[in-house]
Amino acid sequence: MLNVKDLEQMTSKVSSDNELNHLLERIIETTTTIMQARASSLLLIDQESDRLFFKVATGDKKDHLKGFEIKVGQGIAGYVVETGEALLIPDVHNDPRWYKKISESIEFRTKSIACVPMKINNKTIGVIEIIDKINGEPFKQDDIKKLTEFSSLAAIAIGNARENRGLKEELALKYRIIGESRALKKVICDASKVARSSVSTLILGESGTGKELLARLIHKESSRKDKPMIILNCAALPEALLEDELFGHEKGAYTGALSKKVGKFELADQGTIFLDEIGEMHPGMQAKLLRVLQEGIFYRVGGNDPVSVDIRVLAATNRNIEEDVKKGKFREDLYYRLNVVQIQIPALRERREDIRPIVEYYFDNFKKERGLPNLTISDKAMEKIFQYDWPGNVRELRNALERAVVMGNGREIEESDLTISGAKPKYPGLQIGLTMEEALNNFKKEFITINLEHTGGVRSKAAVIMGIQRTYLSRLISKYDLRGI
Repeated sequence: MLNVKDLEQMTSKVSSDNELNHLLERIIETTTTIMQARASSLLLIDQESDRLFFKVATGDKKDHLKGFEIKVGQGIAGYVVETGEALLIPDVHNDPRWYKKISESIEFRTKSIACVPMKINNKTIGVIEIIDKINGEPFKQDDIKKLTEFSSLAAIAIGNARENRGLKEELALKYRIIGESRALKKVICDASKVARSSVSTLILGESGTGKELLARLIHKESSRKDKPMIILNCAALPEALLEDELFGHEKGAYTGALSKKVGKFELADQGTIFLDEIGEMHPGMQAKLLRVLQEGIFYRVGGNDPVSVDIRVLAATNRNIEEDVKKGKFREDLYYRLNVVQIQIPALRERREDIRPIVEYYFDNFKKERGLPNLTISDKAMEKIFQYDWPGNVRELRNALERAVVMGNGREIEESDLTISGAKPKYPGLQIGLTMEEALNNFKKEFITINLEHTGGVRSKAAVIMGIQRTYLSRLISKYDLRGI
């Protein structure tokens, strides 16, 4: 049996799906043994369906779990994903959150469960749960602490695998930002020039145009390419958490700060930090960021000692940031500090000649993944693709193609397989003969639909744009039966 230290060393070397699957199996097996549990399982979130599926499991019935899925919010595991908090259930039969259907289906008697979230950059990606101690005793709070160690290892392994896989894909990044249009070639050329310097760069473009890919290209072609590139989405965290993520904190800085935390700026020292959706940053954080950019030092939350860093800053936004500066929503001095060089990525509708190579690239990949080498796209389907404006840009096109490959007949992608429409939203709430409640419900459905399409189905981003909590958005999607989006 491996110990925790062995597993920690293995997580840094994960670079493929096969290695990841093997390591997750070892983590779960070790978890089961050390925790003296009858069974354990690791569940991951499928972002498209917003459901949990069993990735790895141990125990007598592990092979029976592969076909089961759980909604976010459903059962113990679903509740932990929704709240992001660990859960200890001494007796599941006395807990209303217990979803007994799976246990009954596989004839596995369950009494006690401990379940903890797996997180990457404070975002829950799944859970690890253990079921029943071998000696028959219920799990205790100390078991949660041990289990959290293993969930952190699993999250690190998954994060490393995704990062390493992403780095390999970047070797052909100029072609991953796919297209041969003059506008796109200029973007690539400008990025290559910028890479040879260390100036701050502001990347502008609509959602789904490839701003993060361009930032990665700049880093990989720069003199800092062998140093870290740290990515942070400024819209994903409230101001207090964003400060903690950027600057870290000292032990005892606040309740729950049990040890020192190194922030993203320290992690990016000598390398690059990419601040995505910088236009969503709160004014208070804008002032603190400006001070770091001007002075090259900052203070951890709760700390008095200055921390000095040497970093290259890349930032991106899909907002009209110049207009935000005029309205006072974004600091003018910070804007000029970030905007030494500006690169604007054109929307897909402005470079329609790139649509065909993009379709061919992703379509070929999806055919290989699904084992459908003879799959084709009908002329009517291609015509529909060319006529659509793609408000979600390349991300939306990729998602639409993948869904068509998965949900199609396996022989030819037909027009009906592409769940897109060339028409602009008609806002069905504005109709004579509807009650106020019916009109509001229709508007909500249309509003949710266009925002999800705009973000390529990414609920967290849609929720930010709509100004609501992601959990509330998920409830509305269920209420209006919009899961097919």
